[in-house]
Amino acid sequence: MNFELNEEQREFQHIVHDFVAKELKPMARETDETGEFNWTAVKKMGPVGLLGLEVPEEYGGAAVDAVSAAIAIEELGWGCGSTALAISAHNGLALGPIVKYGNDTQKAQWLPPLATGKGKLGCLSLTEPGAGSDLQGGVQTTAVKEGDSWIIDGTKMWMTNASISDVMVVLCRTDRADGSRSLSHIIVPTETPGINVGPAEKKMGLKGSPTHAVTFDEVRVPLENLLGEEGWGLQQTLATLDSGRVGIGALAVGLGQAAYETAVQYAHERETFGKPIAHHQAVQWMLADAATELQAARLMVYWAASLKGAGKKYTKEAAMAKLFATEVSERVCRNAIQIHGGYGYSSEFEVERMYRDTRLMTIGEGTSEIQRLVIARHILNL
Repeated sequence: MNFELNEEQREFQHIVHDFVAKELKPMARETDETGEFNWTAVKKMGPVGLLGLEVPEEYGGAAVDAVSAAIAIEELGWGCGSTALAISAHNGLALGPIVKYGNDTQKAQWLPPLATGKGKLGCLSLTEPGAGSDLQGGVQTTAVKEGDSWIIDGTKMWMTNASISDVMVVLCRTDRADGSRSLSHIIVPTETPGINVGPAEKKMGLKGSPTHAVTFDEVRVPLENLLGEEGWGLQQTLATLDSGRVGIGALAVGLGQAAYETAVQYAHERETFGKPIAHHQAVQWMLADAATELQAARLMVYWAASLKGAGKKYTKEAAMAKLFATEVSERVCRNAIQIHGGYGYSSEFEVERMYRDTRLMTIGEGTSEIQRLVIARHILNL
């Protein structure tokens, strides 16, 4: 398959790159140090199409193809990991399910403000204190029918965008039976009474992307807020995570690319033993490996995205791309610190932040271990 970008994709990449270079990258350090979400830049993303990447134009979205969407997240990651994660989650995890499973009324209500920047962001609510990788058996948040409403009770964790969102797509147990048809997605406006968003988690990296525990105490929403079919929440979640893994892979490539570029520049500037360290073979090999692995990771991400865009099965390919890209990014960021020597361990240099930011990528939206399980089950037909 040919992965050469077409003219439209290259032009979109150019537009996004210029936007990120101007609005995100110069603020990345401040975003990390203050832990404040970069609303100034995000409010400018609507006209660029970054807040509704794959949302149909009739709902205010950019309606770009899946590869272009991956390109956008990669460029965002190159500029600021924190902002990139929030926008990736908004597009892939919140808007994605509404676009794919929502009815016309739900799409008309939620997509336009979320895609154009006239509202806040969206988020997906899956993980719980006892339910990370094991969603089918671990989800304890319940949604019970009462009259014309769902009554939701439970606790969620690690909700990206919870405090900066207008709407949550919440995975709930709608059937007490512990089966594959026991879970459902329900659209919950964030301002609904009974929702308590806890303090932002204190994290190793990605500090400008707010993450929270959220409790639901008799939260009442209309029955028509059911997203998709009742009992199909697990299947919808798995499909959503396939798409999200392409996004995380792209974000990781962007972070790795930024670290690699910074290391190349430093290798030309820093001198030891009377010459720039770029002339030392040990440094050259680390940079050569970084360039090679990043290109391979990028192609794997584009490959998975192209399958998604073509409507083909891509669960295995998404897992492969996410696994490889995130582990490559961590390795590249680690070696970028090594090339910087002692300076790389200082927060005065960008590679320290990039390393902390990319550390989540092998954990979020399915750990590397889960990706290997997914891949193994597909190649072994288990």
